[in-house]
Amino acid sequence: MKLPRTAADQWRILQAVVELGGFAQAAQHLNRSQSAVSYAVARLQEQLGVALLEPQGRRMVLTDAGAALLRDAIPLVDSLTRLEERAHALNLGWEAEVRLAVDSLFPTEPLLCALSAFAGHCANTRLQLIEVVMSGADEALYSGQAELAVGNRVPAGFLGDWLLDAEFVAVAAPQHPLNRLGRAIGRDDLAAHTQVVVRDSGTREPRSEGWLGARQRWTVSNSETSVATVEAGLAFAWLPRHRIASSLAEGRLVPLALASGRIRHSALYLIYADPDAAGPATRELGGQLVAAAARWRDAQESSANV
Repeated sequence: MKLPRTAADQWRILQAVVELGGFAQAAQHLNRSQSAVSYAVARLQEQLGVALLEPQGRRMVLTDAGAALLRDAIPLVDSLTRLEERAHALNLGWEAEVRLAVDSLFPTEPLLCALSAFAGHCANTRLQLIEVVMSGADEALYSGQAELAVGNRVPAGFLGDWLLDAEFVAVAAPQHPLNRLGRAIGRDDLAAHTQVVVRDSGTREPRSEGWLGARQRWTVSNSETSVATVEAGLAFAWLPRHRIASSLAEGRLVPLALASGRIRHSALYLIYADPDAAGPATRELGGQLVAAAARWRDAQESSANV
């Protein structure tokens, strides 16, 4: 095993000299003496056997070799800096990784807002996002695959906090036969047409939710495919209003005139696998999800009242 002859701080000093234009400026910026800065660069050049700097007027600029070597060195030094920051965070008790299972029903906007805020506070904690459907969140908690979950029910043995309610709307494409009946739609009408549903990602106790009385049922793996299937006129479905808002506004989807059951709701909860054992990063992420969900609810209420 060959050990490197140069040190990370030598490359960082060289970078400061180049970016700030000289040894005196770099020394002031780094809070070191000018002689220490000069020695570090001279020692680096000696160790490499390559001239890295040359004077240009009153400034010190890189030689061609120096520019090439510094360009390669900076990412390595940055990686070492991040490694040291990560070690410091771990020493303070922050988790190395947080695993979050999220039901696909949870709106994308508050999820991304929460993740963005989490990244700003926990830059040294890795995040593993597990996308699930229905009982997939339960399974991630039971199997120990996630420290935190957003699911549409609180499984036995766990405690959860309500985040928001998702509204499902019975819809079909404008050209679908159900939208041409010109009267209230009943169960027998629905039974004669294809319904599309999203497959439960859990395997232990998979669930089927929503009206499933159609004689023909298509099962897909994600909500995007179910929306596309309905927009294409191939089936009807109960779809989350927040996923199809633009489709409804632009007329690609039309609410079905059901005699009853046009709208249904599903609650989403934040669930800790073990609240007592949750570390600061896990709790930070949970708090950001609660705050983002609250802002999203307020925005939805405001738009509904306009």
